[in-house]
Amino acid sequence: MISTLSEQRHWNLGQLVVGVDEAGRGALAGPVAAAAVIFDPNRIPVGLNDSKLLNPIRRLELASEIKQVALSWSVAFIGNVRIDTVNILQATFDAMHTAIDDCTLNVSIHKPLHCLIDGNRFREHSLAHTAIVKGDTSSASIAAASILAKTTRDAWMLEADTMYPVYGFVRHKGYGTIQHRSAIAMYGSCDIHRHSFLKNILLPQMDNRT
Repeated sequence: MISTLSEQRHWNLGQLVVGVDEAGRGALAGPVAAAAVIFDPNRIPVGLNDSKLLNPIRRLELASEIKQVALSWSVAFIGNVRIDTVNILQATFDAMHTAIDDCTLNVSIHKPLHCLIDGNRFREHSLAHTAIVKGDTSSASIAAASILAKTTRDAWMLEADTMYPVYGFVRHKGYGTIQHRSAIAMYGSCDIHRHSFLKNILLPQMDNRT
C-alpha cells in the first residue's frame, strides 16, 4: 500500500488533506479531468496506487470504495475548447481548482485543509498546497484522486465512442495511438478533438505522407 507519510505530517497538525491529480492531459481528444479526495486518516482503502499501474477492474473496484469511504470527493472536467483557448497546463489547473472547490465545499468536518498536488507546480489557490513529483505513487490521497480522475474520464470517453465510433475511443480513450492518428488522417477531426494538439503533433506527419 502507498504510504500516508505525506498526509501524516498534516494530520498531526490537525489538518485534513486534499489529494489532487489529473487524467487525460496528454490525450488528443476529450476533456482533461481532475479529482480531489479527502480521507479520514482512519479510513484509507487498501491497495491504492497510481491509476496507470492498476488493471481496469481493480481501478473500478477502488474507485467505488474511495467514493464510499472518503469524507468528500469531486471530479471536474475542462473540455477541448477551453484547452485550445488557454493551453493544456492552464486548463489542467482550472480542472484542479474546480475539483478542490467542489470537494471542500462538500466536506462535513470543519478542519484546516492542505492540498497535496501531483506534479512539480500549481497555480495559487486560497488553500495552502504542496506539489509532489510522482505523488500518485507516494501519497495515498493523490493516488485515490488519480483513480477517480481516470475512471471518470474513461467512462466519458466510452460515451464519446458511441457518438464518434470511427476513432476507436473505446480502446485508446483519446490518446495518440497509431490507430487514433490514422483515423484522424482518414476522417479528419471531430467536435471533441483538441485542435491545437493536432496542429502541433499530427500535421507535420500527415504532410510527409503527401
